[in-house]
Amino acid sequence: MLLYIVRHGDPIYTTDTLTERGKLQAEAVGKRIYDSKIDRIFSSPMGRARETAEPACRLLGLPCNIEDWTEEITPYLKTPYPDGEPKSITYIQNTVYRENGNIDLGYNDTFKCTAICESRMYEALELVKTHGNEFLKRLGYSEENGVYRILRPNEEKVALFCHASMARVWLCHLLHIPVHTMWSSFMITHTGVTILEFKNNENGITAPKCLCFSDVSHLYAAGLDLLHDNKTEM
Repeated sequence: MLLYIVRHGDPIYTTDTLTERGKLQAEAVGKRIYDSKIDRIFSSPMGRARETAEPACRLLGLPCNIEDWTEEITPYLKTPYPDGEPKSITYIQNTVYRENGNIDLGYNDTFKCTAICESRMYEALELVKTHGNEFLKRLGYSEENGVYRILRPNEEKVALFCHASMARVWLCHLLHIPVHTMWSSFMITHTGVTILEFKNNENGITAPKCLCFSDVSHLYAAGLDLLHDNKTEM
């Protein structure tokens, strides 16, 4: 199985819709999803994700299956570091997650990291991990001690339209990346496509492998700008 994780297009967060730029991005990624011959499409219930998924669903003639658990995790991102004012961990200078020994924290110690330790990111990871595992089990893969039992080989290509922070938390679990490493070093561009392969190995177990991260070649193909807009909440 190939799992395409797609961030929404350039948004208007106050109305949970897409800007005109975002609509063009959605058409471009929709064409890419069409050309990729995606078999099933899933989306966050939030407007900006559903609006981004619409062109792909239209081109492929597929329904948009809503997965409530993939909505954005903004409430969990808030931290009072360093001045007591709640703010998103996304907009703290990324060096905080590397300095003073933080860079050497492993996966199991990630919630000891400065700023993240004062947020609700542990809850976010557990929530996304639990529902993400249920989602993958429905697709034929059951997590067992760090690998996935192949309940039934799935040769489909599946696309999920969602949000940057939610996707990054899920990728932390799927690829065993410490949360502070993800937040210090990785970001997803609007309509960026991340592809994970669940190879149907003969021994009946598999694990996700990242084939590409936040790819925006569809924007280049459509003649659109490749700028990453990181000025507001994810």
